[in-house]
Amino acid sequence: MALSSDIPKGHRIASLLYEAFRTTGIHGRVDMPEDRPPQGVEAGSLEHILFLTLTVAIDYQRDAHALWESARRTYEDPETRYLFNPAALHEAPYSKVVDDLQKHGLSKKIQQDAFIWRTVALSFYKKWGGDPRNFLADCGYDGPTILRRLKDDQHLGDGRPYTDFPFLRGDKIGPLWLRMLRDNAGIDTIQNLESVPIPVDIHIARASLCLGVVHGKYEGRLEDLFADVRRAWAESVKGHSVDGRPMIALDVDEPLWHLSKFGCGWRNPDTEVCPLRGTCELGSFCVDGKVSINGQSVILDTQAGR
Repeated sequence: MALSSDIPKGHRIASLLYEAFRTTGIHGRVDMPEDRPPQGVEAGSLEHILFLTLTVAIDYQRDAHALWESARRTYEDPETRYLFNPAALHEAPYSKVVDDLQKHGLSKKIQQDAFIWRTVALSFYKKWGGDPRNFLADCGYDGPTILRRLKDDQHLGDGRPYTDFPFLRGDKIGPLWLRMLRDNAGIDTIQNLESVPIPVDIHIARASLCLGVVHGKYEGRLEDLFADVRRAWAESVKGHSVDGRPMIALDVDEPLWHLSKFGCGWRNPDTEVCPLRGTCELGSFCVDGKVSINGQSVILDTQAGR
């Protein structure tokens, strides 16, 4: 593996990404799949926070638009709305939870999703009064502490310890949850978010490689590149300001996701040419060379480029 990070290039790109997403959009899009709350739910309410928290906990190996649309349909159905209420969920038979998570396609990995959903909900119910904000407060509203507690907090079951927050504790989903709490639920009290890494998934990684912010020669697991991507964006945003505060890596998560989802992902695997390069907001930064991502493996052979 011979990878490098082009931080000066990343620095130039970061402000362009942020401004484009909030004005003209990235590939014409300015919204995320999770942006619209269910009908009748007020943004920032406890119901909204629980909706975001439980849904993002099963945001793995899923199409994001399909996931969040299924979550909205599940909430808007009076017969399945209880799934977002930790107290009601505590009283429901496990078999009913399994079945109801499938009614509107919310659950795809049937047993695993039900286990994650119920465990996370009941952890908040039994320890934090059914309100994730109580957990945040106990963490001092400190971003790194919240991420550490998501990983470390446990409960006993059948005489053995279990994690309180399966999958919500993950390296991608934990930071993603904090960004959603800030951007979607309007919780502005979470501090030290500059120390929270960008939530890297296949889209963030692909966009970073296609832009040449991370470049070089590599063949292997995609996940093994995630640490390089996190470090690159943590450095690249330094020196920029957003609404009177320093820019942080979480600020470029949404535009990078769109750049890959609706652009970089169309790159021809044989010619390595992106058909949208001429119209893409960041097309002038696109690198030449091989960026081939197949599931969880990647072949990379690029230079830093422009």
